Amino acid sequence: MLRAARTTGSIAHLSPRSQLLSQASIPSRAFPSTARIAASRLPQSLRWYSDAPETKPSSEAQPEGETAQPSEIDTLKKDVEAKNKEVVDLKDKLLRSVADYRNLQERTKREVQDARDFALQKFTKDLLSSLDNLEHALRAVPAERVASPPSDPVEGHKDLVNLHQGLQMIDNVMLQTLKRHGVVRFDPAVEEEKFDPNKHEAVFMAPQPDKTDGVVFHTQQKGYTLNGRVLRAAQVGVVKNS
Repeated sequence: MLRAARTTGSIAHLSPRSQLLSQASIPSRAFPSTARIAASRLPQSLRWYSDAPETKPSSEAQPEGETAQPSEIDTLKKDVEAKNKEVVDLKDKLLRSVADYRNLQERTKREVQDARDFALQKFTKDLLSSLDNLEHALRAVPAERVASPPSDPVEGHKDLVNLHQGLQMIDNVMLQTLKRHGVVRFDPAVEEEKFDPNKHEAVFMAPQPDKTDGVVFHTQQKGYTLNGRVLRAAQVGVVKNS
């Protein structure tokens, strides 16, 4: 609401400060007495004032264009979600690392065991040719010439019998020694085994009326295994009637 205040041209209605300023700025000789009287009779002027309380701009008002800041709870929720995701990732990496370590242990154990089991593989392969030659020497002597008992050898063949027996003993000792290290000799023709390409090498095929097809009936060269693994396949003859 506005209220009016009447003022006159007289300086009597002014404040003491205003009166001093008026007296200092207007010399007394500038206005004659008649002029001062005329000035006192000038019509009064109106000044308008507002009695509404002055409002100050709120400092807490949010500036235009500024977005609202997230609350503390929302921030904590986001932090918890990020930490949970990080925990899941770390757990997955841990499980993978443990699995890889266990696989490495198993693989290393197998490699060590294989190295121990097959350390003699190359040496045994080189020794097989000597065993074959020894076996050929034993086969070269006819069985009927060494069939007599050792106490009563055939006349004139005593030295041959002794030599054959000595070679047989050497062959047996060598096979027993190799067996202690996992090397075993096998003869598929003895048990008439079915032909197995993993263990046998077919040298020839021949008809055998009294045998079924695919059966080993002759062993040309015996085979060897090392701890269950085929060290050398046996060279055999296979039955083929049709």
